[in-house]
Amino acid sequence: MDDVLANTHEKLVEIVLNDFDTALTAKDLHSKSLRELLHPKQLGKINKIIDSPGFFADIQVKEGAEETVYQLSKYYELFIATACMEFPTSFNDKFNWLKKYFPFIPWTNIVFCGYKSIINSDYLIDDHVRNLAAFKGKGILFSAPHNLKDKTFKRVSSWKEVSDLFLPIA
Repeated sequence: MDDVLANTHEKLVEIVLNDFDTALTAKDLHSKSLRELLHPKQLGKINKIIDSPGFFADIQVKEGAEETVYQLSKYYELFIATACMEFPTSFNDKFNWLKKYFPFIPWTNIVFCGYKSIINSDYLIDDHVRNLAAFKGKGILFSAPHNLKDKTFKRVSSWKEVSDLFLPIA
């Protein structure tokens, strides 16, 4: 969900630029993971913000995600998996966010988990290499600042590219 369907990194960049005392620019914050760029005290503050009720409620949807996932749902059985155990206050926000933006995905196909190694499907589109490495099917890496150096998996950078991979030509 995060940084695949939802622009979570963008929300964090806005928080850092608006609420932190930093010399980092938006360009800097899109070049690497926040773990590489921020001071440990700033990372601690970010984690507290992420674990606050409401953080996930208003994150913007990635461009093209709603339309593409809807079209995919006509051809495939889709599951949304989100590794939310690290931030347990996110459950309600994430579930409501998914109902709002992806109402055509039944609640039975939403998986809240820790590691995504439990997912048994043909494909997994994810932004974290660790999730794809443990996955038994074919992993597809959705580009995000924290995975730009990885060359292990097939990469997509937009929902248009996902559409091109999986949907018939119109």
